[in-house]
Amino acid sequence: MDTNKPPKLLIVEDEPELAMGLRDNFEFEGFTVITAGDGEEGLRKAFAEQPDLILLDIMLPKMSGLDLCKALRARGYTTPIVMLTARCQEKDVVAGLETGADDYVTKPFRLLELVARVRAHLRRSAAQPVDLTEYEFGGLRVDFKNYQAIRSGAPLALSPREFEILRFFILHRGDVVTREQLLEQVWEISSQVMTRTVDNHIAKLRQKIEDEPAEPRWIVTVHRSGYRFLG
Repeated sequence: MDTNKPPKLLIVEDEPELAMGLRDNFEFEGFTVITAGDGEEGLRKAFAEQPDLILLDIMLPKMSGLDLCKALRARGYTTPIVMLTARCQEKDVVAGLETGADDYVTKPFRLLELVARVRAHLRRSAAQPVDLTEYEFGGLRVDFKNYQAIRSGAPLALSPREFEILRFFILHRGDVVTREQLLEQVWEISSQVMTRTVDNHIAKLRQKIEDEPAEPRWIVTVHRSGYRFLG
């Protein structure tokens, strides 16, 4: 994102009044706003306009928000996506995150909170490091230079391999990371080697950094593909 220009926001929403209200308020907050009224139009504008962030309704004509998000991520689109949904069931939230969304907001929502969350994602996106020395998420602070980790004020014992797995995930935050990528980039061995090593290491890492390892919040499994880091 060019910090000298106002952030560009794409709102994909089929309710005209809501779309207009969001556009007016975000323009008041200094954003450049583009709107789309259905999923297919949203897909076209996402590539044509190159927004800095997408606000995406789940229930859309022609192409659902979930399908649109999945299509964008499948084509390597890394722009932050925040889902807007009237449905708050856990399965819908999980479905949105697993298709590649960075966050979700349920309707009705507080406008100021939505603006704050959008700005937070824009800051995080702009600050994505090329080389990583420190990172903090979910009460965990990781010092990659000194191989130290502190969680909720207490030291956390991570192995050197676990530090490198975390580093790779963070550098590819929001993207689907395959087991083959981890084998080649972290283990530095051929992806042709068939091994459960990656899954075993991920399971051990989850035990250390997740509040509920069986229902992970930070390192989620993408069915038949690999993993995605959401920190």
